[in-house]
Amino acid sequence: MLADEEPKYLRRQKPLEIKRRKFGRKAWSTYLRVTVWVVGGAAAAFAAYEAGNFLLFSPEMELIHPDQVALSGNHYMEPSRVLEIFAADRGKSVLRIPLDDRRKQLESLPWIEQATVRRSLPNRIEVEIKERAPVAFVRESEDMALIDAHGVILDRPLEGDFHFPVITGIGPDTAADEREKRMQMYSGFAQQIESARAGALDHVSEIDLSDSHDVRATMTGLGGADANAGSPDAPVVVHFGDSNFAEKYETLVDDIAQWRAKAGPVESVDLRFNREAVVNQDLAAAPPPAKHPAAQPPVAKRAAALPASAAKHPSAHPAKRAPKPK
Repeated sequence: MLADEEPKYLRRQKPLEIKRRKFGRKAWSTYLRVTVWVVGGAAAAFAAYEAGNFLLFSPEMELIHPDQVALSGNHYMEPSRVLEIFAADRGKSVLRIPLDDRRKQLESLPWIEQATVRRSLPNRIEVEIKERAPVAFVRESEDMALIDAHGVILDRPLEGDFHFPVITGIGPDTAADEREKRMQMYSGFAQQIESARAGALDHVSEIDLSDSHDVRATMTGLGGADANAGSPDAPVVVHFGDSNFAEKYETLVDDIAQWRAKAGPVESVDLRFNREAVVNQDLAAAPPPAKHPAAQPPVAKRAAALPASAAKHPSAHPAKRAPKPK
C-alpha cells in the first residue's frame, strides 16, 4: 500500500539517454567510405574531362590532309567532288564530324546512289560509295549526258567507253517522277529484247520516249531485204507500245523479210496492234513535201496492215481498218 501511495514525481517518466562518443569506430569507417567515393568521383570526372578534351580537340584527332579521307567504290565519280564535302571539317576532330549529314550530302550528288561514311580512329574518315549505272545517252543542251534507269541525269565522265542508245523525248526539264516512269519503261524494253535475242540492243540507235505509252525505237541491221527492197541496214522506226516487247521484237525480226517483199522498202513498223504490223504508216500520215504538192507516196511506201508470221499467230489476218492500240 505504501508503494502504491508513493508520489508519481519520484518515478522516471522516460528512459535514460546513453551518450555515445561522436567519433566511434563505426563512424570513422563511414566517413572513410564517403571520402573515398568523393575522391574517386572527382578523379574519374577529371579523367573524363581530359579524355574528352583530347578526343575532341587534340591535334592527333584532327582531319587535316585530304588523304585522311579514304574513298572506295568509285569508278567514274571524281574524288575531288567527294573531298569538297569534307572541306568544312578540316581542323576538326573526326569525332566532331556529323557523319549522317555528310552521307546525305554525298547521296545528293548525281553519280552516287548510296554512300556509307565511317570514322577510323585516330584521324581518318572512310567513305564507301555505290555509283549509279547509266543505261542510255540523253541530249542535254548541245551535249550528250548519261541517264540511269531511275531517270537521273549524269554528267559524262572524262574517261569511260559507253555504247548506249540515245534517248529523246525527255530531258532535264521533264519532271523527275515522269522521267523515272518512262526510263523504267525503257529498261523493261531493253531487258526483254536482250532476253529474246542477245545483242538486240546493239541494233537500237535511238529511242523516242515522248509518248508515255509507246517505245518508238529507230533500229538498223534487221536484215531481210531483196534487190528491190532497199538496204537491210536502212533505219526502221518501230512502235513497240508499252508491253510484250520480247514477243514483238521476235515478230519484227522473223517477218521483216516478208514485209519488205510485199511493201518494198520498210521505213516504219507499228506493232502496237493485236497480231498485226502496220508498215509505213508514218509515211502515209505525213503531208507531201511543199515543193511537190501533187506528189503522191509510191505504192510500196503506203501504209499496209500486214499479218504477223502464221507460225506464231495462225489466226492473224489483216484488218480492214486499223484496230485501236493496246
